[in-house]
Amino acid sequence: MGCAPLPLSLLALGLAGTILAPGCGAAQGRLAHKLLHDLFANYSSALRPAEDTERALNVTLQVTLSQIIAMDERNQVLTSYLWVRQAWLDAHLAWDKDAYGGIDTIRIPSSYVWRPDIILYNNADEHFGGSVDTNVVLRSDGHIMWDTPAITKSSCKVDVSYFPFDGQQCHLTFGSWTYNGNQIDLHNRLDTGDLTDFVENVEWEVLGMPATRNVVTYGCCSEPYPDVTYTLLLRRRASFYIFNLLLPCLMISFLAPLGFYLPADSGEKVSLGVTVLLALTVFQLLVAESMPPSESVPLIGKYYIATMTMITASTALTIFIMNIHHCGPGARPVPPWARRLILHHLARVLCVCEVGESCGRPGRDDTGGTGPRDPTGDGAEPGPCPRGRCFCHHHVVLSSVGYIAGVFRRHRAAQRRAAEWKKVAKVMDRFFMWVFFLMVFLMSVLVVGKAA
Repeated sequence: MGCAPLPLSLLALGLAGTILAPGCGAAQGRLAHKLLHDLFANYSSALRPAEDTERALNVTLQVTLSQIIAMDERNQVLTSYLWVRQAWLDAHLAWDKDAYGGIDTIRIPSSYVWRPDIILYNNADEHFGGSVDTNVVLRSDGHIMWDTPAITKSSCKVDVSYFPFDGQQCHLTFGSWTYNGNQIDLHNRLDTGDLTDFVENVEWEVLGMPATRNVVTYGCCSEPYPDVTYTLLLRRRASFYIFNLLLPCLMISFLAPLGFYLPADSGEKVSLGVTVLLALTVFQLLVAESMPPSESVPLIGKYYIATMTMITASTALTIFIMNIHHCGPGARPVPPWARRLILHHLARVLCVCEVGESCGRPGRDDTGGTGPRDPTGDGAEPGPCPRGRCFCHHHVVLSSVGYIAGVFRRHRAAQRRAAEWKKVAKVMDRFFMWVFFLMVFLMSVLVVGKAA
């Protein structure tokens, strides 16, 4: 006769030992039943399993990081998937494996045995859920190993000063809630968390997970409380934010100096500055929505603020320069210092020339400025023509001709003054365009250098 198959309840015990010979399965199952009955006949899972109550029970802890589910920077909460392994010695659950057919290891529900109340101290889960009640592995020498998966939400102090080129340090602190160091001596099994089965995260790169053991005395109690703290070292993958937040801002900011290059008569200089300012405001709001409301302004936020300030200044200067450009015929002449500094030296450096002029030698009028020349010469009143060669001797006709010539000279002088002011505005436009281009370039270099 063959051996009968083992019941499912016995298979669930996870018997381990020597290889069974054919026909011995039923006997082995009966031995497992007897072992389970003998172990828990007088066992209580409510008491700490230590033979000497004066000595602390050693508990080792090992954490495996499986996945980073989410990092909520605004609420400063890290959601991660962990495998937590705890091991301790239960002196009341040891047996002689030779007396039970060589059974060395069994797997039983964790609710059957005493378990250390190790919890995550910096838990930020609103439901404060614990780990899954998985089976424990019980060995014949009394050693118990309990592996359990857990999705944890832990508080993490987020520093966004260098966002999106930032790195974070998130702590996972495990310890007993009711047992002090004189009752449970908690130790980390390894000096670092296990990252062998870690699933790569698209946003964060894990640089390491060192573990440290701390002994803390709290204000409520005089006994020491040991804990094990795993420090998760994270670095943000910045490619997404570079292509979606930084590069658009960089391209938009380079549009602001081009507003000075637009002709003043186009009527679009101020509109361009306001449009660029509104676009940057939208990007600034997108960054502010995902960042915690703290005093530390992120690096990209500082870049946005500096660019918006620069665009505001350029728009204000554009309004001022347009006011100079549209000076009417009744405007005062260009001051000598402005003519010498702007129309002569600065215009030559920036190569701002009128039609028919050379950038090296701008044209000069009789008054020392640039602009159209007076076709009447020095602008003096014409004297009376000689009577022998003049065909008009009537005084009224001569007076009318003199009046018309005076009006024409005044009109030409007003046009010359307006042309000088327009050139002043053009030179100032070109000067501020290069100044703001330099400012945008320097700000971009500073942001990249500070991030590096």
